[in-house]
Amino acid sequence: MFKKVLIANRGEIALRIHRACHEMGIKTVAVHSTADSDAMHVRLADESVCIGPAPSRESYLNIPRLIAAAEITGADAVHPGYGFLSENARFAEILRDHGIAFIGPSPEHIRMMGDKIIAKETVKKLGIPVVPGSDGGVTTDEEARAVCEKIGYPVIIKAAAGGGGRGMKVVRSKEELPTALNACRTEAKAAFGDDAVYIEKFLGKPRHIEFQIIGDNHGNCIHLGERDCSLQRRHQKVLEEAPSPVINEETRQRMGGIVAKAMADFGYSGAGTIEFLYEDGEFYFIEMNTRVQVEHPVTEMITGIDIVREQIRVASGAPLSYTQDMVRFHGHAIECRINAEHPFTFVPSPGMVTQYHVPGGLNVRCDSAIYAGYAIPPYYDSMVAKLIVSGYTREGCLLRLRRSLEEFVVSGVTTTIPLHQTLIENDDFRAGKYDIHWLEKFLATHNAKEK
Repeated sequence: MFKKVLIANRGEIALRIHRACHEMGIKTVAVHSTADSDAMHVRLADESVCIGPAPSRESYLNIPRLIAAAEITGADAVHPGYGFLSENARFAEILRDHGIAFIGPSPEHIRMMGDKIIAKETVKKLGIPVVPGSDGGVTTDEEARAVCEKIGYPVIIKAAAGGGGRGMKVVRSKEELPTALNACRTEAKAAFGDDAVYIEKFLGKPRHIEFQIIGDNHGNCIHLGERDCSLQRRHQKVLEEAPSPVINEETRQRMGGIVAKAMADFGYSGAGTIEFLYEDGEFYFIEMNTRVQVEHPVTEMITGIDIVREQIRVASGAPLSYTQDMVRFHGHAIECRINAEHPFTFVPSPGMVTQYHVPGGLNVRCDSAIYAGYAIPPYYDSMVAKLIVSGYTREGCLLRLRRSLEEFVVSGVTTTIPLHQTLIENDDFRAGKYDIHWLEKFLATHNAKEK
């Protein structure tokens, strides 16, 4: 097992990793920018190293400084968390060349799944269902027209190296295609340095369902069920729950079995998430995330399995702690992402936290790195906390979530807590009747009423 892990991240995920390491008897090294010198993970870690000024490219994305910090402190492994360098194959390769373990999959698997075209081709061969679309990237307008005529409009154009909704356009007719293609390529080039795009059938009212898997270096891979991440704004998740309100046990085991076998055949090691669009009883692969997800706690709440601990164990060469028949699902869990933003306009609200009180009680968890007196910097993602609750039933979970949101106090900055309070009172949400477009329609209606 590792002796010392450098945490190449910040915020709540850095604190989450630190806690898992300490429970395993592993010392931690926190890296931080000058803007994060008072961060909670820096205060709690065994050692800390400042790696640069506030901008991410000069600190959390600066590979030479991270390698230097690991070597100076004698860290024998690096956990990248999510975001930043967590899916950077070159970073994993450089660590390997320096004899430092990367707590994640191999660089080769990261690179393959990071390219959406290659990822789609790979999982299709492994038996995972995919959305009808181009076999690879499209380079000419003529090629794009032929693909669209074959699969039918509407279609969606996506950046091959993309994510987070950038480099993505919906096209509803052949007249819209040339302009959309040009815009998508331009946006993809600006955001990712790569203008390659591909085309898929656009589904009208799908849900976003993802399956959590964990594999090891001994040929084992298990699934931990699905999460429903359909409540999204501009392709960014707002609230997640597990299990999905629309997936039954038979479907769960069938699809979970498909993805676990596929990833075992792939030789995948580490935590990963296979993401699907789900409509009319059919699953369509959209991408794989080769890292721990923001929403991993809802899976932990219903399985009792520490996903970060398993990441660390398998990266050290140990086999999985669990076989598939040991995985049991209990009750229901919901996670609310709490951002330092206006709850309905999403205008960022950095600043000093003057009061901070988290809810408590049975089956209530809050993953956060802020505290009273902490200044939320304006340089990074606005998520400051994740409230996760579970209950024996979904209805019981919602009742506990309502009570917990009422107890949650963050003063000095504006947060999205009121948004979540509004959502859980909505009849459609309470009935589980929503898709990936539902939240944006809900917000448009709400904001129009407020004017």
